[in-house]
Amino acid sequence: AGVPVMVSEFVIGRRANSNPVGAFKKLAPNTAWHAIGYSGIAASFLIMLFYTSVAGWVYSYIFRAISGSFINASPEMTKGVFRNLITSNYEPIIWQIIVLIVVSSIIIAGVQRGIERMTKTLMPILFVLLLLCDIRALTLPGALNGVEFLFKPDFTKLTREVIIIALGLAFFKLSVGMGTMVTYGSYFDKSQNLPGTAVKVALSDILVSMMAGLAIFPAVFAFGFEPDAGPGLLFITIPMVFSKMPLGNILLTIFFLLTAIAATTAMMSLLEVPVAYLVEERGFSRIKATLISAAAIAILGSTASLSADTESLLGGIKTFGKTFFDLYDYISSNILMPIGGLFTVIFIVWVLGKTDLEMELSNDGQLNNKGVVDLFYTIVKYISPLLIIIIFLNSIGVLQF
Repeated sequence: AGVPVMVSEFVIGRRANSNPVGAFKKLAPNTAWHAIGYSGIAASFLIMLFYTSVAGWVYSYIFRAISGSFINASPEMTKGVFRNLITSNYEPIIWQIIVLIVVSSIIIAGVQRGIERMTKTLMPILFVLLLLCDIRALTLPGALNGVEFLFKPDFTKLTREVIIIALGLAFFKLSVGMGTMVTYGSYFDKSQNLPGTAVKVALSDILVSMMAGLAIFPAVFAFGFEPDAGPGLLFITIPMVFSKMPLGNILLTIFFLLTAIAATTAMMSLLEVPVAYLVEERGFSRIKATLISAAAIAILGSTASLSADTESLLGGIKTFGKTFFDLYDYISSNILMPIGGLFTVIFIVWVLGKTDLEMELSNDGQLNNKGVVDLFYTIVKYISPLLIIIIFLNSIGVLQF
């Protein structure tokens, strides 16, 4: 479901050479199709509200690891450190602002000098650091139990619900349905192989996920901990695991550094979406657009930071039964992204049409990939819409498996 939508967004972005709103306005003038662009910008913005909060926790853990806070850590101690962080009335806000300063500085530098340069620098560092953590984790006694847990399939767990959740996760992991790939597509030159680029992005994402799993689960099993999931694994179990290793403090610092790198590259993509819109559609300078976007995220994002836990300052305030943190996550991930993805593939097939699509995917006939184009067209016409509708209905609770 993810790769076909990503290719569709690349096509729209490059064809129009514009941001999500401008792209649909150019390709379908005097229609309401540009509403998809606004949906993508809204999704990116909402994700940034809570993602910068979580990234702030990661940044703070780098400094906690450097200072030796987790040496000889116990379960109670790591739980206490995390709890104190997320329920503090000021510390999450400070780290959220630091995160926004870092990401904004990169975005202000522009696409070539900022995003491209940082991505080319950070991604190789990410792979090297991951490799170091993998080697250390895999050489621990009992590490093979973790490898087995990670890679040995348990088909009894492969329910329809799990498949639907995995398809939904693919959307989030590949950053589709939120305008980022339309925005990046607008920066591609005409020689870029769009299907090839999408496949490379997906494979890189799978590789990083597998390497991260190999850095975590063998170590978790080696020291007899439970393979938890979510924030508990990252902020409670991982510090305990690394504290038991030789050179554990150094490795823990490296681990949170690479987690911060991954989070920062993701946030660069997200912040670029509203910035590109403000620059291209509203005529703002890049600096002004970035500062306005970052300020809005900081102000509204503080509500996410202060509602991450039931004991947080705003944790007791519920809207539709959800805290601010969970509400921003739910609206962006469960509603806006699937809707954006669905209307993007509908647009590609029924508005842009097969002829323009063939020209864009073959780089005006330069690539001999008719088979790939035909397969892609069939998938986005028949399979992708059906899968996205199922994901959407399941995510909002209408369709239960």
